[in-house]
Amino acid sequence: MRTSPASPIGVHRVLEPAGASLPQAARRLDPTPELWPDEVRIAVETLNLDAASYRQLAEKHTHEGTLDGEGVRAEVLDIVATRGKMQNPVTGSGGMLIGTVEEVGPESTLGLAVGDRVATLVSLSLTPLQLTDGLARWDGRSERVPAEGTAILFGRSIAATLPENLSPDLALMVMDVCGAPALVRRVVESYAVRGHRPTVAVLGGAGKSGSLSLAAARDAGAGRLIGVVPFEAEAALLSASGLADEVVIADARSPIALAEAVEGAGGPADVTVVCVDVPGCEQPAILATAQGGTVIFFSMATHFAAAALGAEGLASDVTMLVGNGYVPGHAAYALDLIRGNPAVRSLFETRLEH
Repeated sequence: MRTSPASPIGVHRVLEPAGASLPQAARRLDPTPELWPDEVRIAVETLNLDAASYRQLAEKHTHEGTLDGEGVRAEVLDIVATRGKMQNPVTGSGGMLIGTVEEVGPESTLGLAVGDRVATLVSLSLTPLQLTDGLARWDGRSERVPAEGTAILFGRSIAATLPENLSPDLALMVMDVCGAPALVRRVVESYAVRGHRPTVAVLGGAGKSGSLSLAAARDAGAGRLIGVVPFEAEAALLSASGLADEVVIADARSPIALAEAVEGAGGPADVTVVCVDVPGCEQPAILATAQGGTVIFFSMATHFAAAALGAEGLASDVTMLVGNGYVPGHAAYALDLIRGNPAVRSLFETRLEH
């Protein structure tokens, strides 16, 4: 156990640039397993790469229509070895992990005990990480990465104990996006307390964060729910779930097509939630939102300068929120939605099967 002073936000683990960055912005972290007194060490079982990061890696390593999974695996290993964390240098994002608590520092305030199986609720882009198995059980063809190694949680990190009544893979999928439904609920409730039941459009409504956002909007008192998806297969899946009042097929990167699709389904939206993992959705989402409305960006592919300048260029008076992944009670709320909403759970289990 190290005895030198530690920072609860992890500055002591920053190697480059030393003493000048928080862990997320740092180029390299110290991932060694020896703890400072307020830290927790996790024995890693599974990494879950965030969607934008995995998409970028997969597209980079696809040649003539064929994905080179070995190339993806080798690049992830190189990123972790070089940076001491899993932070895609292109997207800046990481993901999260599940594992078992291996050691708890005597000054830790996270409430964890040795042997707890947990999901980290902080990004891999700021989590010190060492891999010891060469990711030998991963073929590079999915976001879920079986892994062995160690990860470090700081004094001010957050983690949640895995529920016993859900499979670890299902719980990981839920906790990976649990910030989205909690923030959607908060925003929709802010309309409801003013006596307005808002129209909510969710871009990527059949996905993980999208389906949970639709369920949270309904739970919070939304008046009309519009699910936007890119393909017929996703439209059929979302329509069958009943999570949205209207399901439309539109390219979320096309301003006119998206705005017309949302308007035809009962829009423009009072609240637009962006849950797609491709760039270029900023101005379309703004154009599909009513004056005085709210746009929530949950995608790590979002270009925030494009969003700000796009709203200005469209003379659009909208409030734009960055979904930062943390809202108090977010993990418990997302798990409650999965347990209490068979439609959402079915969508998650269908994705897990495939």
